[in-house]
Amino acid sequence: MTKTETLVLLPGLMCDVDVWSPLYPHLPFGLATLVIDYGAASRITAMAQQVLERAPARFALAGHSMGGRVAMEVVRMAPERVLRVALLDTGHLARPAGTAGNQEAAKRYALLQVAQTQGVAAMAHAWVQGMVHPDRLHDAALIDAIVTMFARKSADAFAAQIEALLHRPDASEVLRKIAVPTLFLCGAQDVWSSPEQHQQMCNLVPGAVLDVVDNAGHMAPMERPEAVAQCFTRWLRRC
Repeated sequence: MTKTETLVLLPGLMCDVDVWSPLYPHLPFGLATLVIDYGAASRITAMAQQVLERAPARFALAGHSMGGRVAMEVVRMAPERVLRVALLDTGHLARPAGTAGNQEAAKRYALLQVAQTQGVAAMAHAWVQGMVHPDRLHDAALIDAIVTMFARKSADAFAAQIEALLHRPDASEVLRKIAVPTLFLCGAQDVWSSPEQHQQMCNLVPGAVLDVVDNAGHMAPMERPEAVAQCFTRWLRRC
């Protein structure tokens, strides 16, 4: 990491700066950060284009969940601009064909219906049940922070991001071509994007490192910010 290096941070589904801000007190002093908002974009490529339009000429890049998908697309589109990349609680494959893909779409659209009929906060309360470590479901401060973050966005934004995820590209070849310091990270209890899934991705990137954070689910940056920041610090200091 150089003193002028900027860390561009890409939030996941319905997330914003608050998914990353718990890390800030634990990151290296003086690190410049930039969090990207995707607006109404409904495709991963359109989100990646927004990143490239707003980021400096060269930058470090980290993406969480859907943001990891966007990060991989940024690397595909402009690999020469990315100094290093961290992919958290994410995946690299396209939506599967057949029954599995149809089931994924049905689950996502069911949540969208809740957001449209009962409100985004109600949807967030349902969504979060499987997205944090089971012991944290009774952590009112954490759950309220996640639900409040989601509720800042509209059901229309949720619909657009669902479409982006359902039409996500396969990033296998992107991973195979990465030639910069790469970190994969996930919560040990992430049931949506498992440690095994991250190991498969890590195996595609020469020299990549996998860190698994104990006692955390899919929302690892908010559940265990100090541990995640320690992993980031090691990654940022890799040459």
